[in-house]
Amino acid sequence: MKDILTYKGFIGSVHFSAEDKVFHGKVEGIDDLITFEGSTVDELINAFHEEVDDYIRLCRERGKEPLKSYKGSFNVRISPELHKKAVERAKTLGITLNKLIQRAVEKETIGKD
Repeated sequence: MKDILTYKGFIGSVHFSAEDKVFHGKVEGIDDLITFEGSTVDELINAFHEEVDDYIRLCRERGKEPLKSYKGSFNVRISPELHKKAVERAKTLGITLNKLIQRAVEKETIGKD
C-alpha cells in the first residue's frame, strides 16, 4: 500500500486525520510548501491535481523550475556493521563503495514505478 498520489511527475504524500475526519497531503520534491485536503478520496485527488496545476502555472509565470533539482550526492547513515559489509562487498567486486551504493539504488528505483 502506498500513501502517495502522482500527477504530472509530482508526488503527493497522503495522510488521514481521524480527529478532523479529513484526508490531507503535501506536494513532495519541490522547494515550496504546498498542501491539499479533502473529505473523500475523490476530493483529495481533485485538490492535489488543482494544487499541482496552480503551482505549475505560478512557476511558469515566475520563470521558475517547478521540480526541485538534485546535486547527485547525499549522505547515508547506516550501522557500522552494514558499512563494513558494504566496503567488503565493494572490494570483493573490485568497485568503489559509491559504485556499490549506486547499483543498489538503481536496482531499487529503475523500473519500479
